[in-house]
Amino acid sequence: MIEKFLIGTYTKNQSQGIYQLELDTEKPALQNLQLVAKAGSPTYLAESNAHRIYAVERVMEDDELHGGVLDLDGTTLPAKEIEKIVEAGSSPAYITVDEKRQNVYTANYHTGDVTIFTITPQGLLSATDRVHDHGQVGPKPEQADGAHPHYVDISFDGRLVVCDLGLDQIFLYDLTPAGKLQLVSGLTLAPGFGPRHITYIEEMGKAYLVGELSSEVAVLNYNEETAQFEIEQIVSTIPADWTAHNGAAAIHLSSDHRFVYVSNRGNDSIVVFAVQPDGKLQPVQRVSTEGEFPRDFNFNQTEAFLIVANQNSDNATLFQRDAETGKLTLVQKDFTVPEGTCVALRKPQ
Repeated sequence: MIEKFLIGTYTKNQSQGIYQLELDTEKPALQNLQLVAKAGSPTYLAESNAHRIYAVERVMEDDELHGGVLDLDGTTLPAKEIEKIVEAGSSPAYITVDEKRQNVYTANYHTGDVTIFTITPQGLLSATDRVHDHGQVGPKPEQADGAHPHYVDISFDGRLVVCDLGLDQIFLYDLTPAGKLQLVSGLTLAPGFGPRHITYIEEMGKAYLVGELSSEVAVLNYNEETAQFEIEQIVSTIPADWTAHNGAAAIHLSSDHRFVYVSNRGNDSIVVFAVQPDGKLQPVQRVSTEGEFPRDFNFNQTEAFLIVANQNSDNATLFQRDAETGKLTLVQKDFTVPEGTCVALRKPQ
């Protein structure tokens, strides 16, 4: 079976923009890297059920840096540009699609803003709200210049969660039918935790929050009635004797809710945690990504395989995943992907 993945990248060196690669699950092997669209450092992207590809975009206009959103028709290869919405300043760090509300959300690490777009009946994007995070700045150098929202997405109860690395906080919002944000609650992590991404187990009322700067995962209890998070457990993603720099990056949960996976940039590894009956995490494996700076990774459709994009070594690594133990086994490590930063399984067409 052939499965396709979209790859977001930086375009500082050899990359030209957004790529597609194939996974042949029978061989198994990664193959057939193709350019989907030329773009400026489309470091994160998302594909809608309507096969629109929304990517962050960075361009120079009149010798001034502009950032925003690139909207592409994903039914063609190369993809056709539908629209580009940019403004002066840096590009967002995260983008996602809310299919139920027909919205697109971005988190801008550099400007401190979260922006809401609605998808109009004509299929175009229209901004409905923008908020700027506020709070106590964290103690680490990466936090010195203020708010740094790194993630915005829908929680299992339909609220919007923002992870702010600069303020060591996560914020929870209600979203009105008009696309306006209303702050509901927040949670402050230990100084220097650096919240980056979050994932959930709805039936257990658990959330798993990765801290980039502390190289930790916080296990959170979530009370849906009061819309409040509380910290239950903190676990490290790196070895106890690791002293070099590391930044935890992506976090993903297996669909059976038995295992949590986190990538480490610096230690250059994927760490596997088993979810215990009480929702707490127990480390079971740490495996090299066979490359440098694994910013993102993702499962294939059946979760029998896991693909890692190593940004600084320009390669993708393929692992086979044991569904019973959660452990990863290296399959392929030398597949060229320039400056890979995002791995997204394509929607079936």
